[in-house]
Amino acid sequence: MAYDVVALGELLIDFTQNGLSEQGNQLFEANPGGAPCNVLSMLCRFGHTTAFIGKVGDDMFGKMLASTITSCGISDEALLFDPEVNTTLAFVHKLASGDRDFSFYRNPGADMMLRADEVPEQLIAEAKVFHFGSLSMTSPQCVQATQKALSVAEKNGVLRSFDPNLRPPLWRSLEEAKAMIRYGLAHCDVLKISDNEIQWLTGEEDYTAGVEKIREVHSIPLILVSMGPHGSRAYTEHIMVEQPARLTSDTVETTGAGDAFCACVLHDVLENGLVQLTEERLSGMLRAANVAASLVTTRRGALRVMPTVDEIFTVLHSITVS
Repeated sequence: MAYDVVALGELLIDFTQNGLSEQGNQLFEANPGGAPCNVLSMLCRFGHTTAFIGKVGDDMFGKMLASTITSCGISDEALLFDPEVNTTLAFVHKLASGDRDFSFYRNPGADMMLRADEVPEQLIAEAKVFHFGSLSMTSPQCVQATQKALSVAEKNGVLRSFDPNLRPPLWRSLEEAKAMIRYGLAHCDVLKISDNEIQWLTGEEDYTAGVEKIREVHSIPLILVSMGPHGSRAYTEHIMVEQPARLTSDTVETTGAGDAFCACVLHDVLENGLVQLTEERLSGMLRAANVAASLVTTRRGALRVMPTVDEIFTVLHSITVS
């Protein structure tokens, strides 16, 4: 079967804070997660067919994740189980600022064990979009797997979507992270990058200056900059469009917001291609993506709780009417 979107990367358990026990101990909820599958889950909401390439441990959490992605409509035909390395775990701590801090149990984690010879070439070659992040480039053998997947996508004319999703604790050095992220920039058609990531990567405080710095080296047709509570921007070669965020007092935590945003962008690209990227179209794309991101922040976790199309358009309609 040919899929609309195939993604490669990490699939893990996000343990998110969920109150205190009677003894006053912190309670953590085991939420299935991992940015690539979060994106695929949202795309399934739009009716797209998706498949995931990656590894989990042959353990309780790995089996839970396999069951979860199939229940969300994501194909697990390229999901592998590692008999020796456990599933990656991430403990998500909400900071007073509303941002998050991560503690990873991944030294190594099963997602780091994917080998180049395990990459299903036909699955990628027949897809419309191949989506990847930088966490699949934090170990030597997984770098080779990612590079092979990108090579297959390029040779077969598959659109490539990249979300760096920087997690500093998972890299041996930030210089290595920059090198791998720059590799991703050199091999993508759509780039979704956050405000703090573009500042860190380019050294430019101004986001437009940062985009221009990327464009000096890489001719990426569509670049999206997510700016949290300050909204988002879309850049093409000649256009910059900005839309405000949809702020809500119901925010629980921000895990998955960027992934929902990214999925909405990919939905638009799947429907309309990377041509005729007008201001009107880009504005509509950003409005829907900002609403989806906002809705996810009102829920714990991400993979299982992505908003429905009806929820997104109900909010969009209420904004238009008001």
